[in-house]
Amino acid sequence: MVQKYQSPVRVYKYPFELVMAAYERRFPTCPMIPIFVGSDTVNEFNSDDNSQHIIERRCRLNVEAPYLLKKIAGVEHVLFIQKNSKDFRNRCLKIEAYNESFASRIIINEICNYFVHPENPNWTCFDQTASLEIKSFFGFENVVERIAIKQYSANIAKGKEIIEFFIDELKKEGVTHVEPWVDPDPNGNNNSKADGCGDVFNPESSDGEKSGLEESDVVPACHGDLKLGASASSLKLSQPSHTNLSRQRSGSAGKEALPVIRCDSFGEGDDRLDADYIQRYLGELSLLEESQLIQLRTWLAHLQKGNMPSDTILLRFLRAADFNIEKAREMLSASLNWRKKHQVDRILSEYEIPEVVKNYFPGGWHHNDRIGRPVYILRLGMMDVKGLLKSVGEDGLLKLTLHVCEEGLRLTEEATVQSGHPITTWTLLLDLEGLNMRHLWRPGIRALLRIIEIVEANYPETMGLVLIIRAPRVFPLLWTIVRTFIDERTCSKFFFYSGNDYQGPGGLPDYIPGDFLPEFLGGTSKTTIPEGAIIPKTYYMPDEILDKLILSDTSIYKSVSLTKGQVHELVILSEDLGSVITWDFDILRHEVLFSIFHTKIPIACASTPPTPTGVNGSASFHVQHTHNPHMLVNPNEHRSAIEKSWKEGHDYYKLDPPLVCHDGESIQGSHIVIKTGYYILQWKFQEANPNTSSSSHNTTAKAKVMYHYEILKSVDYGGSMSSLQSHTSGFSSLGSKTNLSGKSSENASGGAVSSSPSR
Repeated sequence: MVQKYQSPVRVYKYPFELVMAAYERRFPTCPMIPIFVGSDTVNEFNSDDNSQHIIERRCRLNVEAPYLLKKIAGVEHVLFIQKNSKDFRNRCLKIEAYNESFASRIIINEICNYFVHPENPNWTCFDQTASLEIKSFFGFENVVERIAIKQYSANIAKGKEIIEFFIDELKKEGVTHVEPWVDPDPNGNNNSKADGCGDVFNPESSDGEKSGLEESDVVPACHGDLKLGASASSLKLSQPSHTNLSRQRSGSAGKEALPVIRCDSFGEGDDRLDADYIQRYLGELSLLEESQLIQLRTWLAHLQKGNMPSDTILLRFLRAADFNIEKAREMLSASLNWRKKHQVDRILSEYEIPEVVKNYFPGGWHHNDRIGRPVYILRLGMMDVKGLLKSVGEDGLLKLTLHVCEEGLRLTEEATVQSGHPITTWTLLLDLEGLNMRHLWRPGIRALLRIIEIVEANYPETMGLVLIIRAPRVFPLLWTIVRTFIDERTCSKFFFYSGNDYQGPGGLPDYIPGDFLPEFLGGTSKTTIPEGAIIPKTYYMPDEILDKLILSDTSIYKSVSLTKGQVHELVILSEDLGSVITWDFDILRHEVLFSIFHTKIPIACASTPPTPTGVNGSASFHVQHTHNPHMLVNPNEHRSAIEKSWKEGHDYYKLDPPLVCHDGESIQGSHIVIKTGYYILQWKFQEANPNTSSSSHNTTAKAKVMYHYEILKSVDYGGSMSSLQSHTSGFSSLGSKTNLSGKSSENASGGAVSSSPSR
């Protein structure tokens, strides 16, 4: 495998001639590079007008390697051939180097360029590329590769420092300026004159042979009106966008050939990055990380037409891929196609926030954390998940999320400019006060998981910190479901606080300045974030759309109609102690009485095919075995599974008081299995109150229920069980007509029923 390296552009704020004078002091040896023990001149050429200087050296390197490896290799020093081609007319130096030792086993190639800064003729730029391929090395290929990369990285890191050191030495000697080359024949009659940076200087060699360079190695002349937006001189704090320097391909010649004398061009489509720009806007990167960023940008520049993603975005994808170039390319390509397909680039300018979101969505941006990252606050426990989905739909909620993500990218760019250091991520403050089983509404969870999947794929590494506060006992259940969709790197940024722990040491004050803590968390900062409330049905989409939304072909929700005297039951055989039975249902019409029972008496069922709903409104029930999921139908559809001869408290037990559920209400609940046997979930047509209007006494009235239930196995959710109320069922009535709060009652079996308004 070939390892490649490409550097960013490094800028010396000195004229080219002075930098060259400093560079020449590295030879024949340089104490600042311990592995460089000496060099000998092999060939040297000077043009008649002294505008061109070509020198070839054999360099000896004392590579730090294990003693055994050196003995096996049979060498003390490693030899490299270096060709320096200096063009004083165009003020550029090209350096080509390759290994002479072990050339049949290891191939190392390096090309470096010094050239004049395109915006400031008194500055000098430097960049380099290198490749390493190890074909074989006595079985030590991996060791040699690690040694080579380590040594190369160390030398690169010292490169700029060495030039600065020798410039200081020149200053101490009184040399602060070196006169530029002057053309001795200004009339243009000199044979070695080149018309531009890209013209080929191709003198004959000593034996009369021409250079072996191909025509494709000729580089076009430099443009005169070009910008280096990523350079230290041209980056404006008010507008951190940039165009970057581009690398033209350099040809390699045989030993006897003279190289192309040219200057790298700067123009549209440039793909190189300025080192000062990286430091200022992207942060500390290792040499290999810099190289991979530039390689990804180069690849994208050749494919992408139109606007290029910012370097910050490219860096996010590289980090998400652990700086694996191929993986990052694949992820980025898929994301760019997704953005184009869904017109994501237009969201900030075209998306109009729906009125229901403005009034009832409890989330918004709120100042910055202590290191300058934008903070987004979401009061999830106060959110009416069901009402929001019924108002804007799953796609509407996704668009809202994408708008938040795009705002986050824009705010991080603004924070980078304002803070003076790179800000590439934002902080999420998630307040879970009020979170309960109603937030585990299945369509809501489905929408959440879809959104997480899309955000993870298209906005990687945007989350710098996630502070989850006031986590209730039900939260571990939700976290167990969600965390499988979040990568480990992101999960490591989550911090959890229960109760008021967020107020103490290690809590919010460590991350968010006191002046920015919102009032509802004990701070003094006012927010414009809605508190959240039940969303009025006037915002809901039409019924026919809602039916498609919730009762789609892939939906796990079922519906049943009941008339006077009829019941619908689910019978669950549970032999898994510690498992959790959960349910979620909506009352779409009339009133229904909901109850949950337990019995040890076997309930006989026929092996007929499963029926998801009651037949013609008659009573029916299904049996679910938790160890062997299998639906069976009661052969006698006109009665409950509870026999008339059974006695409550002896043959069967009512686990909770029955709950009257009204038209339009949503109910969620759960029960932890502490006894094996049969659990019966029962919906019963509720007789109309005699005090109500006569229209309610219509004998043909039908109740309609849409329901879903699920068995959470103890082996999968054992870690979450401690967070739920022990040995109790929890009913949560969430309809707009309900005004109860915190009401509960006890019965002989220890069950508890709680009813609270929907949010």
